[in-house]
Amino acid sequence: IVTGVQTCALPISTALREKEKAAFDKVESETKTNLAALGKATTAIEKGMGGFLQTTAAATLRSLASKLDMMDADRQDLVAFLSGSTEYAPASGEIVGILKQMGDEMSKDLADAQAAEKAAVTSYEELMAAKTKEVNALSKMIEEKLTRIGDVGVEIQQMKNDLGDTAEGLEEDKKFIADLDKNCEAKTKLFKENVNYRTQE
Repeated sequence: IVTGVQTCALPISTALREKEKAAFDKVESETKTNLAALGKATTAIEKGMGGFLQTTAAATLRSLASKLDMMDADRQDLVAFLSGSTEYAPASGEIVGILKQMGDEMSKDLADAQAAEKAAVTSYEELMAAKTKEVNALSKMIEEKLTRIGDVGVEIQQMKNDLGDTAEGLEEDKKFIADLDKNCEAKTKLFKENVNYRTQE
């Protein structure tokens, strides 16, 4: 039962680790995509490239601006800029500053997530090594006990065989004693008859 519980813990731990890994991979992929878009946007704005607002990087940033935790004023400036709104045209330096700040925060979050993933992998590997060692030890103990049970079974069978042989020997001894008693009786009778016969002579 204990081995079953230990063995069951291994696939459960593996399934949990796979789920955590999938979640991390998704976050890492999205963050890298967002960081790449930020990098392209920053470079394009700094170089004064026209047509940036029609790129997929600009679309990614528009979507990102609505999701990120940032000051409302910065969000409004960024959205207005990315929308190509004529109502507000902040200086490109201000937008680059906002983008760089977003990039720094996202890079930090990504580094934290990668460190947490690395720690989770290490923890999982340590857990699996410990559980595998435990399962191996328990399996060895079970094998030893099964071997002992087998040895005891053989000993019991040998004792039963010995008992059978002893019982057969006892029967033969009883028969021998009975025959001996019978022979003694016959010889005693014969002896008495000889004594009587000699006495009559």
